[in-house]
Amino acid sequence: MEGKLNQELKSSFDHAILPLTSLTSGKCVEVASHIYCLCIKIVNVCFIGNPIETSEWILIDTGMPKSVNHIMEFAESRFGKDNKPKAIILTHGHFDHVGSVIELVKKWDIPVYAHTLEMPFLTGEKDYPEPDGSVEGGIVAKISPLFPNEGIDLGKYIHELPLDGSIPHMPEWRWIHTPGHTPGHISLFRNTDHSLIAGDAFVTVKQDSLYKVFTQEKEINGPPRYLTTDWQKAWDSVKKLQELNPKAVITGHGLPMFGEELKDSLQHLVTEFDKIAIPDYGRYIK
Repeated sequence: MEGKLNQELKSSFDHAILPLTSLTSGKCVEVASHIYCLCIKIVNVCFIGNPIETSEWILIDTGMPKSVNHIMEFAESRFGKDNKPKAIILTHGHFDHVGSVIELVKKWDIPVYAHTLEMPFLTGEKDYPEPDGSVEGGIVAKISPLFPNEGIDLGKYIHELPLDGSIPHMPEWRWIHTPGHTPGHISLFRNTDHSLIAGDAFVTVKQDSLYKVFTQEKEINGPPRYLTTDWQKAWDSVKKLQELNPKAVITGHGLPMFGEELKDSLQHLVTEFDKIAIPDYGRYIK
């Protein structure tokens, strides 16, 4: 088991990606009550918990490699020293969302949960399809073949999410299957205030543009083009999330979005998904 957890997920990624960053890196936003969004370089991770009423908290996704110190420093400042989370929930297993999970699991010895269809990529059975550098888009799309697509093996620490939509240790929340970007991609929704953690089902930045990734110019988009393999399912997933009428959203990339701006932008994305999100050409365009 120790050998599996010591594998070097970051080895093929350090030089290609870690120099990329954004103007919002290191900034944290309390998006809704007890929902904290921390941007680390170009990826968002989420902390769910009430540090006043209870010491318990949950981590959603783990960012890219070398995010561990940022995650642990924020957790300590918000939830107290030596207070580990009850669990890690993964929206999906792409490298920029699980880049620090192995290190964190070794430090915290806690369970990790994901959708059953994501299991092969988190148990070492399968790799993701290779990123598509031929897809229509900007320079980030062009360099995407440098991104790792290997699965990881979390061994005994990885668990399937309950089939009834509940999320362990998150009684107010439910998970929603939102495939397209990956087979087992999920989003998380809190019914009490319509808060949404969308993962990469859609994003609020043009993720294939280097300039827009750096400036974090807010612009609703479909999932990152170079790693999305089923565009019809991706479109259906966005429709499913729009029907929830979310009031606040955290996406895997880009700034949080709220209220009427979110409502209008999401409606526009649903209506114009084939023009806004689906590229004109690429390996995964049917």
